[in-house]
Amino acid sequence: MSILVPSTNATPAHTAQRHRATGLTFAVLGAMAFSGKAIIVKLAYRHGVDAVTLIMYRMLFALPIFAAMAWWASRGKPPLTRKDWLGVLGLGVSGYYLASFLDFAGLAYVSASLERLILYLNPTIVLMLGWLLYGRGIRWGQALGMAISYGGVVLVFGTELQGQGTQAVWGAVLVLGSAISYALYLVYSGQMVQRLGALRLVGLATSVACILCLLQFVLLRPWSAAAVAPEVLWLSVLNATLCTAAPVLLVMLAIERIGAGAAAQMGMVGPMSTILMGAWLLDEPLTWTVLGGTALVLVGIFVFTQTPRPPAG
Repeated sequence: MSILVPSTNATPAHTAQRHRATGLTFAVLGAMAFSGKAIIVKLAYRHGVDAVTLIMYRMLFALPIFAAMAWWASRGKPPLTRKDWLGVLGLGVSGYYLASFLDFAGLAYVSASLERLILYLNPTIVLMLGWLLYGRGIRWGQALGMAISYGGVVLVFGTELQGQGTQAVWGAVLVLGSAISYALYLVYSGQMVQRLGALRLVGLATSVACILCLLQFVLLRPWSAAAVAPEVLWLSVLNATLCTAAPVLLVMLAIERIGAGAAAQMGMVGPMSTILMGAWLLDEPLTWTVLGGTALVLVGIFVFTQTPRPPAG
């Protein structure tokens, strides 16, 4: 009598399916972790800390991680030239220092939901910068997607304007400035990514931003301002690890398995997870207007990303 033993050898199709499922899981977890940053910042603000001090602690805890990332990616690679260092400095200022600081400052005035929706418009801002700086065309599908997504942001912003007044305007301007700053980083980082590699560039540029945030605190605040509530310290550790370093790694692993396009599509869970976490942890209102505006933003960005890009002008 023979005993049938299930085969432990997975077929190529099953292996590919598991590979894709793992990649999708990494992409979703990465998007949710990125979105949690706004929630943590809003929770920290409840303990009387300001943006300069809060971002200092976030970057202080993140610096060892990014420095290690830069060292690891630089092993066996040729040293950077003076031109490379200038490029890293410029991208670090625009993509991580200025973008992060404006985002933190804006969150003092607007909800986590509106902040996430504005930042989610980043692909459209990159396209408009390409049109302004390089004369690249904009297809009608992209224009339609932009109109839908910006309409969604305006809808949510209108609700927030009724409750917050001019503070909502100032906060939205700061967050939009953050999105533009990061879009500039994306526009100008292309050649340096090819030359240095994505991991090395990210590690170096973020390390520059961390140092700048530490210097900013030293120049603008007395040392006594570093005395904050223990909750702020723990929230900053979470921000540096769970919402900064971890999602960078998760998204990179996802792109490895399912490609950049699919990973970007999974990023659509980000705004919705921010809204749900905001309602749960921050008691932010979960209204039909907010849900409708979010749906418009997601639909608009989906239409935008599905439209083929025009050739460079």
